[in-house]
Amino acid sequence: MQLIPNINPARFAREVITAALDSGSLPDPPAEEFYRQRAACFVSIKMDGALRGCIGTLEPAEVNLGAELVRNSQSAAFFDPRFNPLSRAELPRLRFSVDVLSLPELVNSHEELDCRKYGVIVGCDYRRGVLLPDLEGVDNVEHQLEIACQKAGISSAEKFDMHRFTVVRYDEDWEPGQARG
Repeated sequence: MQLIPNINPARFAREVITAALDSGSLPDPPAEEFYRQRAACFVSIKMDGALRGCIGTLEPAEVNLGAELVRNSQSAAFFDPRFNPLSRAELPRLRFSVDVLSLPELVNSHEELDCRKYGVIVGCDYRRGVLLPDLEGVDNVEHQLEIACQKAGISSAEKFDMHRFTVVRYDEDWEPGQARG
């Protein structure tokens, strides 16, 4: 059964970052069942439509989703190695989204993937790469796998494992009562 939040997770991620920039005193997660479940998540931050930070977990690393969101919000804002840490001046131009992940499942072929429906995790030895589903500019499974392999440092000649997962995506415009898929 999918839990539905009463408080928007993307807005909570913004609240965490605003508090971190303003006072350093982070808010407690909302006291509702959605935030008490154990789940992995990704927090994505865009500025003027371009990626500004994105960090997440593939399996839960914290005691519950609320703590996971606090951790991943800060990581996306301040510790994504691709970007400088966020500043207070950038906040008005930022848009937050949160993806809550299902448990990954092993797949045996490309035919079991769909870049709109499933995120993908590729692995070879100790290297792993991940790409969320339904991303702008990623229009087919081959492109999705190519990006995930590139992130992992896996060459096209290497054999790799594939896992798929689904997400429930929340952006800042989502309101309780709206369907999520």
